[in-house]
Amino acid sequence: MDHPIHQANENSPFGDLTREEFYRKNHVLHHESFMLNSRNMKIFTQSWRPDSTAPLKGLVAMVHGYISDSSWILQLTAVAIAKAGFYVCALDLQGHGYSEGIPGHIPDIQLVIHDCIQFFDSARSNYPKLPAFLYGESLGGAIAILICIKQEGKWSGLVLNGAMCGVSAKFKPAWALEKLLPVVAYLAPTWRVVITKPLASKSFKEEWKRKLVARNPNRRSYGKPPAATALEFLKVCEVIRKKCQELELPMLVVHGEDDSVCDSESARLVYKLVASKDKTLNIFPGMWHQLIGEPKESVELVFGTILSWLGDRADKVLINTNRLFI
Repeated sequence: MDHPIHQANENSPFGDLTREEFYRKNHVLHHESFMLNSRNMKIFTQSWRPDSTAPLKGLVAMVHGYISDSSWILQLTAVAIAKAGFYVCALDLQGHGYSEGIPGHIPDIQLVIHDCIQFFDSARSNYPKLPAFLYGESLGGAIAILICIKQEGKWSGLVLNGAMCGVSAKFKPAWALEKLLPVVAYLAPTWRVVITKPLASKSFKEEWKRKLVARNPNRRSYGKPPAATALEFLKVCEVIRKKCQELELPMLVVHGEDDSVCDSESARLVYKLVASKDKTLNIFPGMWHQLIGEPKESVELVFGTILSWLGDRADKVLINTNRLFI
């Protein structure tokens, strides 16, 4: 494959092209809109699909990570998946990208899960016969796991890319602060006190990609995560460890072994605990948190693995579905 990140430069994910020229070059159709969630907040949504008349292979719902969004680097992976024959949809989590909310503030993960389900169910209703997969990066991986647990039996597969199954000790608050975090979160939920190093500096190995992340016009001034958000992330990791054995759907886990943001050992543990009979684990030696931030050869290896897995599992679902009607 040739991931669209290789068409980007440090100034734009579209390189020297306009967004419209980029989509035409990659033979992808794009649509964007807003939905109103249960809290009366405007949530930004978008979708991509191949511009050909060939039948779609499946639907892939994507969930981005913390202090990211669906419109900058993540959409390059969305375009790669769409070019492979899938309908792809994504949204900006509250407080991220074009969606409303305090920047980077997610004090209750269940509300975000509800937003994802609301949008993804709506998208899936337009393609009820297609196999549907969830794809999550970093925090988005944790959210995707919790969606699958909540919607048991409704998804054809799950792809976890650098998923937040556990937060690296290097990015946890100091021991004393971690013990006091529930009190801090209660008294000052939006106080930003936790992470001390920029995530991009430990996530993207290639310098030009860090510059590209920094130039994201949708990137708000996040700084450190608010106390209530940090506490919620620690709780989410505990919930995943306790409930991941409920997962029984096909699953692919890809993770950088040298990920210093989301611990690769936690990903190994979740992989071991899930009840899925069809599960694949790829821990890539020497790679960091954001696998799209690696050199070209590594990017092609990782995302070639992801696209191959999605294609194979989509074919299996369609074959089994057709057998039911023979």
